[in-house]
This record gives sequence, structure tokens and C-alpha cells, in this order.
Amino acid sequence: MRMKRVWVRDELRRLIDTSPPGALIPSERELSDQLGVSRPTLRAAIEDLAGAGLLVRHQGRGTFTRVRPTSSRVPDPGWPSRVEEFRVEAAGARLGARLEISPATPALTVRRVRISDDHPIAIERISLPAALVPGLEPAVFETGPFHEVLRERYDVSVTTAVQTTEATVTDDGESGLLAVPVHAPALLIERTSKDAGGRVVEYTRSIYRGDRYRVTAQLTFP
Repeated sequence: MRMKRVWVRDELRRLIDTSPPGALIPSERELSDQLGVSRPTLRAAIEDLAGAGLLVRHQGRGTFTRVRPTSSRVPDPGWPSRVEEFRVEAAGARLGARLEISPATPALTVRRVRISDDHPIAIERISLPAALVPGLEPAVFETGPFHEVLRERYDVSVTTAVQTTEATVTDDGESGLLAVPVHAPALLIERTSKDAGGRVVEYTRSIYRGDRYRVTAQLTFP
């Protein structure tokens, strides 16, 4: 049974390699007939490939080959976005600590979905002290680099940032916004940005689809 599952997985990989990104593969019934294997064996092989990020299963729609990842050294500031949330309220203890402000100080939080090639690729939650950006509108976050707006409109320049990246999986809400199954592989990127005076001007928490985004780093050695 184990060897047959491996053989089926190899056959499915050949199918994936010869299919365009995002293509709908045949149904389990069709594939089990074509390959001459039971549906439980086929389903186990599909689950293996889905876990590896090569296939994506959508309830009621079928199973699709993964969309080719977007490769970038940093998140592309030119991606269009859809604003899902825009609110100002007291920062609270946790966000206040991130922004280095009092918990009672108003903070602006914006949640937006980044779009690449007409597909959702990331969810960004951007938070900053509201006093830095009086009169800021949600439309600012739909197009164009936000840091340019900070610099040109509010004379706030980001000069340094600390960014961390780690593996995670999507929850129910994130899966819905990113159009991926629940617990799909993802990258969690958190960034704290400061101006030249060392003041925290922004904290961003982003969830990137693991099947569509790849981080590339260039290393220089002495």
C-alpha cells in the first residue's frame, strides 16, 4: 500500500508539472479510474501533495495546482490593496508596547489585503500612532507605497526597521481573505519601523500565502 501511494504521488507530480499554475485537476473518481487505484489511496497521495504546497483543495470547487510563487526581497510596495478595516482607538497594552506609546494613546490600525496578478497574496495589519497622520483616509492604503505618503505628506521618514519572518498556518478568517484552505502554510512577517530619532512610527503584522510568496535574500561574505 505504501509503495502504491508513492507511485500515485509521483504520477500526480507529473500531472502538476505539465499543468499551468492554478489549474483544476481531474476529480478523484476520474483519477482513480485513470491510475487504477482506490480512492482512499489516491486521496492520501493528494493530501501529501497538498501538505507540500503543490496542490490546493477548495471545498466544493475541487483541487488545483498551486499558483506560481511571487519572488521578492521585500514586499512589493506597488501591489494594489483592498482595505478591510480602518479604525482609530486606544492602543491598549500590547499594541502600546509595540509602538512605545501609552495604552490610552489613540492608534490607527488598518487591515488590508494585498493583491498580485489578481490573486490575494497577503493580509497586512498596519498600526501607528494616530497623532502622526491626522486626516489620513483609507484610500491611501489602496494604491502606492505608504512610506512615501508618510514622508511627503507628514514629513515622517522611516530610516530603520526590525523585521522577523516565521512559518505559520492560516486561521479561519485569514483563509477566507486569502482564498486558501484553513491551516494552509503561510509566512508571518512582523516589522517595527523607526524614524531617524528612534521613534517608533509603525508596526506591521503580515500573513503571506505560502504557495504564492517566496523571500529571497542576498548574502555578502567577507
